[in-house]
Amino acid sequence: MNHERAFDAAAFQARTGVSRETLDRFIVWHRLLEEWSRHTNLVGRATLDDFWYRHALDSWQLLDLAPDGASHWVDIGAGAGFPGLAIAFGLEDRQVTGRKVTLVESVGKKAAFLRAVLLQTGVTAEVISDRVEALSAPPSCDVVTARAVASLDKLLGYMAPFVDNGAIALIPKGARHVEELTQARKSWNFEERLHPSVTSDEAAIIRIERLSRVR
Repeated sequence: MNHERAFDAAAFQARTGVSRETLDRFIVWHRLLEEWSRHTNLVGRATLDDFWYRHALDSWQLLDLAPDGASHWVDIGAGAGFPGLAIAFGLEDRQVTGRKVTLVESVGKKAAFLRAVLLQTGVTAEVISDRVEALSAPPSCDVVTARAVASLDKLLGYMAPFVDNGAIALIPKGARHVEELTQARKSWNFEERLHPSVTSDEAAIIRIERLSRVR
């Protein structure tokens, strides 16, 4: 469904209650995304016009699913910043104590884009330009997330070191999320909770805890 006409910046602000300063940061992000997408593959070009609903709101919803006091997030395969940049803007907007966002992105051009957005919006976040599995010591965090990176089965392998250190995983998935959960259970033991997505009746946010390999 195409939402770009019905759901714009004003609708996003009304839905989320963000400050004008935070909204301006999203506007800068959107502008840079359009500019960089002319020469760098960041997101599907067909989705650029639906930034506010398909990307911004879809990412923002994770904030309300995190445990109380969650201040450090890690976004694996951060790409164009969904959901990691939205989380960074949200923690700043809500003035969360001890806030920190770590964006892990192995593609150099995408990591450069993330740094450009952070520089122009004045928001602080750490960008690690490397593959998550190459990190010698994955940072401890409260929440680990990833959007449109890999199948759930593969993604849990990336996330396991973070969950082992006490994080929960919040993973947006599309219409095949039930099928992906079934497949993942062949390799992993975990507790999950499904939260309906606010942007698609077919999608869900999967919350994962107590993750271990099937033996």
